[in-house]
Formats: sequence, structure tokens, C-alpha cells
Amino acid sequence: MIRNLFINISLMAFIANSYAQETVANVIPSLLSEFSPSTLSKENQRKEFEWFQEAAKPFKGKKIMVVSETIDTHTYESEVIAKAFSKLTGIHVVHELTGEDDVVKKIETQVRTGIHLYDAYINDSDLIGWHYRTGKVVNLTDYMAGEGKAVTLPTLDLKDFIGISFTTGPDGKLYQLPDQQFANLYWYRKDWFDRPDLQKKFKDIYGYKLDVPVNWSAYEDIAEFFTRYVKELDGKKVYGHMDYGRKDPSLGWRFSDAWFSMAGAGDKGLPNGKPVDDWGVRVEGCTPVGASVERGGDMNGAAAAYSVNKFIDWLNKYAPPEAKQMDFSTAGAVPSQGNIAQQIFWYTAFTAAMTKPNLPVTNADGTPKWRMAPSPKGAYWKTGVKLGYQDVGAWTLVKGTPPDNMKAAWLYAQFAVSKSVSLKKTLVGLTPIRESDINSAAMTKAAPKLGGLVEFYRSPARKRWTPTGTNIPDYPSMAPIWWKNMGAAIRGEVPVQTALDNMAQQADSLLAQLQQKGMSKCTPKLNAKMPLSFWYNKGTAPFPKLTNEKPKGETQSYENSLKY
Repeated sequence: MIRNLFINISLMAFIANSYAQETVANVIPSLLSEFSPSTLSKENQRKEFEWFQEAAKPFKGKKIMVVSETIDTHTYESEVIAKAFSKLTGIHVVHELTGEDDVVKKIETQVRTGIHLYDAYINDSDLIGWHYRTGKVVNLTDYMAGEGKAVTLPTLDLKDFIGISFTTGPDGKLYQLPDQQFANLYWYRKDWFDRPDLQKKFKDIYGYKLDVPVNWSAYEDIAEFFTRYVKELDGKKVYGHMDYGRKDPSLGWRFSDAWFSMAGAGDKGLPNGKPVDDWGVRVEGCTPVGASVERGGDMNGAAAAYSVNKFIDWLNKYAPPEAKQMDFSTAGAVPSQGNIAQQIFWYTAFTAAMTKPNLPVTNADGTPKWRMAPSPKGAYWKTGVKLGYQDVGAWTLVKGTPPDNMKAAWLYAQFAVSKSVSLKKTLVGLTPIRESDINSAAMTKAAPKLGGLVEFYRSPARKRWTPTGTNIPDYPSMAPIWWKNMGAAIRGEVPVQTALDNMAQQADSLLAQLQQKGMSKCTPKLNAKMPLSFWYNKGTAPFPKLTNEKPKGETQSYENSLKY
């Protein structure tokens, strides 16, 4: 009986071992099937997968925790890529999804307290200035050359990432690795704009062609035209504008995501203006010195006031009444319902949802009736200033993470952005990060159904769309002042200029606190208050109020809009 039991146990062990070998042998073919197409040949894909399998051997059986915000790209990572990586390497990945604000709170807690919560974060590059100055986030350039060299993918190809400048600190070192990115662009109903009857009516009223707006004046005219003069199309009431105005954190992103620079605030320079950036914060070298105009900043300058006044005016006059109570999430789906003519600030993260079949904004063959195009410029905008915002979610490692956990997480991060995986992920989530993917045959094939996404990312225009830059020394502390003050202005609790003055003063106070506490690098040091004439004479931001904030409207063809 003992002999039979021994035979049974041996047989079971043999079967289990054979099954394990068969499973391992089948992993790579299944990955080649799942992650297709790829810009790599099947052979080179196989080699990348084999490298991950070999590099992960010391960490087999380890569990790692990572977290990101909830968007389609990260859902695909959590449900498909993490599982594929686990099967390939034996490293168990828990890829948690949560709200963007919660991701910031989690990484802020880990950085400030040193408590180990997660092994890696996909965290917006908007925090790059904070990451750099705290000294608590891993310098990836040095990590890849040193401690993490054995677990750094030889074919990672950093030069292929289109957002690498956004995740680089003032010292030229990489602090975050881009995982996904999307822009806020101009969205419009091309089918309506192309109608001869509407084109004639618009030209009769405004004296120029109904087309993609070059400036905010044209955008305003078009908003008025559809709301006041067209009123109804296909039996449905239409509006010439869409936005959201609910007083919550997403309202903060709506403004800090480069709305001031779209109006023309800040200075020339890419990816961000120098010495004054798109938040209106001034730096000298890498030292933040003020946000208020009296300290040389532009947070409460003429262009900022113009931008907020336009936002409120358009929301009240030309958007659906319910838009005032909406936030980022609830407003995102509204244009797909078929009653919005245009939207000046539309995140391309909604592209996938806007291309679903049987929508009022989609043709029978699946092609969109709409297009996305580069955004129009405000009256204060000058050539050389950034023109819009790109969200770049990027892999971030925090010091104090157990070394083996960090290495295992770094392997997963690279797997999620590797050339073997990235093109398929781009086609699923439509948040491209690699030049090679953007220029691939697969993207060319997909382009007709994506409403201009591919054309934008292949154009020189995309370089004027950038995230919050390194001027902002403490994003987690400074971001909330946006939605609280802008919300008060939108609700009419305070005048616009008062709201901006309050916000700039609060920003200066936060800079003063950081100055007193000190930071690891480039600690803020506030400028003395000076008369506005002192700053105006420098020839940089802030700039004085224009005598005419509504020049003549100007439009252009969709094709010309991509030629920046």
C-alpha cells in the first residue's frame, strides 16, 4: 500500500512537472498571439519575451503591487498585460486601478512618510518637479546604469518614446518612464461644418468661412452660430460649445492643464515656457521664485483673467445648461450624443468611447462624423508658446521600496511599454507613447476610424502639447488651489480677478512654506514684490492687458491646422 502511494505521488509529481513545462513552453506563443501586431518581427518579439523570462528568474514567486488611474489603457494592463507577465515570469502582479486624485494621494503618502505602500506607480508626469526636488523618487538614468542594470531591457530604446522630455528633470536625468499619453484637442462635427447650407449661413453672418478655428474669436463665433442661429439639426437641439463646471478636483485639471497657456499666458519655450511656465510660476535657473504678477509670475495676469472670463462666458451662453454641474467623467460622453457642434478642450482619452458603433456621431461604416484638430489660440498667444496639454502617465519608483520588489516592478513596467507589447496596447487604449508605433502600418490602417488622432501625433503640431513642467515644486499641495478658486469664480462667489489674486497668493504662500522647510534640490526662494512696470520692462511674462481681446475670427482647413 505504501509502495502504491509512493507510485501515485511520483506519478502526480511527474504529471504536474510535465504540465508546468508544457505551460511554460506555451506561454511565449500565446503572448505572440495576444500582442499582435507589433513593430517587431515575431523572432525579435520572442527574444524580448525570453529576456524577460530569464531576467525575472531571481524573483519568481514574488508578489508586487502597482497602481494607476482608471482609463482604458490601464484596464488593459491590469486585465491582460499583468496576467501575461505573470505567466511569463512567475512574478505575481496586482495592478490596482483607482481615481487619478487617489493615485496622487497614495504616492504622496509613500513619499512623505516613507511607508511602503506600492512597488511602482503609474503617476502623471505633472509631478516631475516635485519628484525631482524631494529626492525621494528613483533617478532612473542612474538606476538603469547601476543597481537596476541587470533588469533593464536592452531593447527599451528610450529615444523612441515621444514623451521622454516630459519625464526628465532639470538635471537631465530620467525620473519617470512614459506608459501612456493623451492630449486635449479641439473636437468638432466635420459633417455639420461641411454642409453647404450652414457654410453659407455662417459666412453671411460672420464674413468668413465655417472651418477649423485658428483663434478663440472664431471659436466663439462658431459657438454662437450653432447655439443662437442654427438651434436645431436633425430634430435635436444643438449647442455650439461643451465643457464642465462642477466644483471638484477635475475642475482643477481643466484649468491647470494648460488653459492659461492656450490663452497666451507664460513665456515661449518647449516643453514649458521659461522663465514663466503655463501655471504662471516663474523660475530663475531651477528655483521657483513666484506665482503672483508682483513677484514676476503670471497666475493672476491679464492672460489668465481673459482665459477664465472666456471659460465662464462660453459655459453660460453656449453649452447645455447641465454642463455647469458636470465633472470630467460625466461630461466626457456628452459630445457622442450628437448635439454638440464643437468642444475646445476635449481629451483624446475619449477617442475609443467616441468611435463605438451605432452612435449619432458615427457613420454606418464605423468612420466618425467628427474630427479632432489642434486647438485654437487665445488673444495673448505668441509663436513659441505651448498650445495645449498632454497627460503623460509614467512609471515611477519610490526610494525605500525593497530592492527585489523594485527590480520585479521595474521588469513589469518595461514589459508594459516594450516594443513587443506597446503597439497592441496603443490600438486598445489609443494613448500612444512610441514614435515607432505611431508611424506603423497598423496605425495607418486604424487612422480612418480614429478621427484625426493618428494625423495629430504624426504632425509637428503635437510638440506644442506638453504636460505640467518642472517649475512646479509640489504638485500635490499646489494642485487643489486651482479647483477651489476657479470653482468659486464659476459659481459667482467672487469676481474672476479676485479668484486669481487669491490663487496666486496661495501659491506664493505654498512656495514660501517650501522655502522655509527646504527641499533636496532647487528649493523655492520668493522674489520681493515689485511694481508691475518692473516686470513688464523685462520683456517676458507677465504681459499687460491687451486693448483688444477679440481680434477678427479666423479659420483654416483641417489639413493646414496640422502644419505648426
